[in-house]
Order: sequence, then structure tokens, then C-alpha cells
Amino acid sequence: MLENYFPILVFILIGIVFGFAPVITGMIVAPHRPDSEKLSPYECGFEAFEDARMKFDVRYYLIAILFILFDLEVAFLVPWASIFKEIVQTDSVKLFGFVEMLVFILILVVGYVYAWVKGALDWE
Repeated sequence: MLENYFPILVFILIGIVFGFAPVITGMIVAPHRPDSEKLSPYECGFEAFEDARMKFDVRYYLIAILFILFDLEVAFLVPWASIFKEIVQTDSVKLFGFVEMLVFILILVVGYVYAWVKGALDWE
């Protein structure tokens, strides 16, 4: 019974080796010459000049949430599209499966148009 789990154990061990080998190789091979410039804090390649607790624009988070929302529609469209041929071949589900996905897409389009009209997608 335990011999069935041996490939899983080998897979885990190979994953651990591939995860730690580059880190250990970098620690051994890389030069260690820290100086004051290398140890100084920076943001985006230049010296920090403001407080770390500065406020971000809310629109940044709004765009991120809208992206996640409309990106998740793919998570629902891909399974439907992968069994679309089976849906079409079944007479009892043919029209229902198609109309159901049209309703789903219509709800997404209405949400997208609403966000567009409200100006949530405008970046000034």
C-alpha cells in the first residue's frame, strides 16, 4: 500500500531540491560586498522622500477590484466552453445551457457598463 505513495514522495523531494538549490547556490556563488549604498532604503530605484504611510488614491484599488471581478468571469466561462459540445448534443439541455450563459454574460455586461458610466474606469 505504501509503495503507491512513493512517486508522491519523490515528487515532493524533487520540488524541495528545485526550490532550495538556486537559493543555496546564490548564497555560495554570489559576492558578499555590502556597502552603505547597497544597504540604504529605496523605492522604485530612487531615494525615499515621503512617509511610508502616505495615502493612495482609492481609484487604484477600485481598478484592481474591477479587474479581479471581470477576470473571474473566465473561471466560469472556461468550464462552460469546455463542455459546450456536450451541452449542444443533449436535446434537453441544449437551449437551457446556452440561454443560461447568455444571462450570465448579460449580467457581466450590465455591470461593466454601469462601472463605465459611473466613471470607475476613468483614470485622470
